[in-house]
Amino acid sequence: QVQLVESGGGLVQAGGSLRLSCAASIRTFSDSTMGWFRQAPGKEREFVAFITWSGGSTYYADYVKGRFTVSRENAKNTVYLQMNSLEPEDTAVYYCAADERARFRGNYASLKSSYNLWGQGTQVTVSS
Repeated sequence: QVQLVESGGGLVQAGGSLRLSCAASIRTFSDSTMGWFRQAPGKEREFVAFITWSGGSTYYADYVKGRFTVSRENAKNTVYLQMNSLEPEDTAVYYCAADERARFRGNYASLKSSYNLWGQGTQVTVSS
């Protein structure tokens, strides 16, 4: 069954850290750009970060730059999101996504429409 499964979410105090994982059961993982998005209650799903198929390039939204780090292990079909210095505004459901149709689309990889496969999400709650 083709799927992406996120884990690692939870409740953390402001200033704390969490590491999210996304395990992918897709044959194309090592050829796919992987993205992280998040959705807070009442808001649109927004881009967080992406990493290209080889891990050679990463890109971050301004509001997480310098605090979050995306990485991947192709041998384990897993992508990670290390989140440091968390803020209450980071509270959201975090989703990983796979773009199986292109190794890299440039900055279009920050768009939801570039991704054809999504996980079910993991809740991150940051208390003040």
